[in-house]
Amino acid sequence: MNANLEYYKFFYHVGKLKSISLAAEELAVSQPAVSQAIRNLERELGSSLFMRTSKGVRLTAEGEVLFSYVSRGYEMILLGEKKFLEMQDLESGEICIGASDMTLRFFLLEYLEHFHEQYPKIKVTVTNATTPETLRHLQEGRIDFGVVSTPMEQGKNLHITPVRRIEDIFVAGKKFSYMQGGKLSYKELERKPIMCLEGNTSTRKYVEQFLREQNVRIDPEFELPTSDMLIQFAKRGLGVASVVKDFALEEIAKGELFQIVFDKPIPKREFCIVVDDRVPMTAAAKRMLDFVLA
Repeated sequence: MNANLEYYKFFYHVGKLKSISLAAEELAVSQPAVSQAIRNLERELGSSLFMRTSKGVRLTAEGEVLFSYVSRGYEMILLGEKKFLEMQDLESGEICIGASDMTLRFFLLEYLEHFHEQYPKIKVTVTNATTPETLRHLQEGRIDFGVVSTPMEQGKNLHITPVRRIEDIFVAGKKFSYMQGGKLSYKELERKPIMCLEGNTSTRKYVEQFLREQNVRIDPEFELPTSDMLIQFAKRGLGVASVVKDFALEEIAKGELFQIVFDKPIPKREFCIVVDDRVPMTAAAKRMLDFVLA
């Protein structure tokens, strides 16, 4: 295509309005500028596109064919620009966030609620996954940002912002009430039925690494997919559960579970917001991050 694309914009407006003067007014340019653009396009295409009439101009047969295609293309460009501006103004758009059950429930959910109240037309998708899976989704460009818990592998191009501290504890039900009242050694856990999360979660890795540093090896009797299930199993006396404290606060307050106190607390860790510096951020995702990091 040799013709200047600007000529097609003039051609579209003249063809739509059937008037050079009206097209000039709509484009906020002079009539001679519009006429010159049409002449240039006709010269480059080697054919007349308009015929003058008493009321303005009308398309030639060749002009009608060309206009049928140009109008579709130009109107799609206008629609794309409109949608783009709507996304910039947060009148539309989509955000995809990676989070675990824990980070969603005890951190992200409150911000999602406030964001949706202010920007109801933004679609928000939350991909539920462990920390390692969330980091992989981020580096593959499948999510805009992740809300994860430490420890994590700090890969290239990742920007990590801590946002909240969390505490890992062991809890048990009334069947293990004899473990209350004092500071125990972690060696006690080697003689107890232990319950923990299954699989490759940051929570399990962190707690097991801490126990190894205390010369303690555990062989869990129950490995469960969620912390909520660990709480339910612990309430029924099936073992001592390793959980993040937030999950057990309600049951501890009711007296259904108690926190086992050891001679050395497990060091606290953190929830973090993680973005990949290589992935361009949409206006909606940037605004959501502003909500979270304010």
